[in-house]
Amino acid sequence: MSEGYTPLIVIPARMASSRLPGKPLADIDGKPMIVQVMNRALEADLGPVVIACAEVEIANVVNDAGGTAILTDASHPSGSDRVFEAVETFDPEQKFQSIINLQGDLPGLDPVAILAANEALQKNNADIATLVAEITDQAELNDENAVKAVVSMRAGEKFGRALWFSRLKTPWGEGAYFHHIGIYAYKRASLKKFISLDPSPLELREKLEQLRALEAGMRIDAACVDTVPLGVDTPQDLERMRQYFVSRSESPE
Repeated sequence: MSEGYTPLIVIPARMASSRLPGKPLADIDGKPMIVQVMNRALEADLGPVVIACAEVEIANVVNDAGGTAILTDASHPSGSDRVFEAVETFDPEQKFQSIINLQGDLPGLDPVAILAANEALQKNNADIATLVAEITDQAELNDENAVKAVVSMRAGEKFGRALWFSRLKTPWGEGAYFHHIGIYAYKRASLKKFISLDPSPLELREKLEQLRALEAGMRIDAACVDTVPLGVDTPQDLERMRQYFVSRSESPE
């Protein structure tokens, strides 16, 4: 696979989290969380992995772990802007034309999910690709914190076109509902276009950044995976993740 088709995986990370300050450096199984996420990305074995750091403290732990850290402008309004700066710094010759934006708070992520996002991007020449999982908990359908994706996907299929995202239960009628997972794969040109756009009316209304792309006529495809990875946003999430790693290490091979 040539570099043009090999994705560059970029993980944005910043210390300023309102619910869990300093979370990239939180210890999980003896390693900072950002290093655990980096290791999951490396396990996918798709392409280079870069950490887009807002602060030097994060860059230091990434470098100490043998990773590649790019220090970016701390004032970026979003992770997408931070990712694009890191891409331009790491690859000024534009050898890599596919970019995967992996959240820095998914230390327990199955690397297969990263492969799925990349496959969805390449499969139908989408501008952006992302992940979904079928909702099995009915309470989640009415939870506004659980973002739903409306995906044109027949039963049994694993890939489809994402037509809408909402915090409400949608669409109407019988059929599967999908939980949106915030991992994105971009064509490089699409990422550049996306960050150049102003926040859109429906994005501001739903508070969902991906609607900006849809409102601008960009195509988003989705791959369906089996489970929603546990993110770390609160101290309670962090404790659950630590217990997950303990239980995983105690499980027989």
